[in-house]
Amino acid sequence: MKYRQLGNTGLNVSILSYGASPLGSVFRKIDESEGIRTVYEALDLGINLIDVSPYYGLTRAETVLGKALRTVPRDRYLLSTKAGRYGADEFDFSAERIVRSVEESMRRLNVDYIDILHLHDIEFGDLRQIVEESIPALHRLKEQGKIRFHGITGLPLAIYPKVLDQIQVDTVISYCHFSLNDTTLTQLLPYFAEKGTGVINASPLSMGLLSKRGAPEWHPAPADIRERCALAARYCAERGTDIAKLALQFSVSDERIPTTLTGTANPSNIRNNVRWIEEPIDEELLREVQEILKPIRNKTWPSGREENQR
Repeated sequence: MKYRQLGNTGLNVSILSYGASPLGSVFRKIDESEGIRTVYEALDLGINLIDVSPYYGLTRAETVLGKALRTVPRDRYLLSTKAGRYGADEFDFSAERIVRSVEESMRRLNVDYIDILHLHDIEFGDLRQIVEESIPALHRLKEQGKIRFHGITGLPLAIYPKVLDQIQVDTVISYCHFSLNDTTLTQLLPYFAEKGTGVINASPLSMGLLSKRGAPEWHPAPADIRERCALAARYCAERGTDIAKLALQFSVSDERIPTTLTGTANPSNIRNNVRWIEEPIDEELLREVQEILKPIRNKTWPSGREENQR
């Protein structure tokens, strides 16, 4: 496993990190013991960053992860969780709720501190409140030793300069913007580097668009993106390759992006993922797939408040 430095945090993170949302049966009902074995497998394979949220499975993902971590030495992993989003339409970025959320998460996770706390999907909130109330609350939590670092997450890339031009954060989690079909995250990498902000890339499969199974029904992508990604997946299958393999290899290829989150609750899947990123990418297939995806390259979809989209 390769490791890269996460911004100015001083943390060295595995280039592939573990997204624990599947532990909350977000995508399918899982066997809890299998999910716990997946966590152990990830750690044994050298993955050292685990990301979760109280939103995933409405606290279930944190609860299951906490059961897994109960027997793991604390220095074997870096733990990231979130605050601010608690349901599909339930958001609360007040300082009081953030502080309470951290205490609740620590109890579920069986830890006495969190390495990184992210404000979850801030595009659904008031960015003025995020800057003036929410992030200062995170600073106080750092001073108290309850969290080591803090950051923000969300889909629209426009939210990041709007916040970081006003107040410092240690990390960001950006999803669906560094993948085979969308590489717009690269436009902000020099900005993040100047700020010393560590970048965590998420959803290398674009929330299922880049998979043999295809996008789930709830996926917000418009029809043209779905169709092109499905065409690319079929093309890879015809050549005996899983598009997920190509997508994962591509997602860890940029040295400027320290780590990429990928989630599963299946031990064999996490083994495959690690094996894939250790193999050289098929450059010819990559060019061919990128050509298929060219008509929808860098297209995205709206998320959150309209004023936070641009």
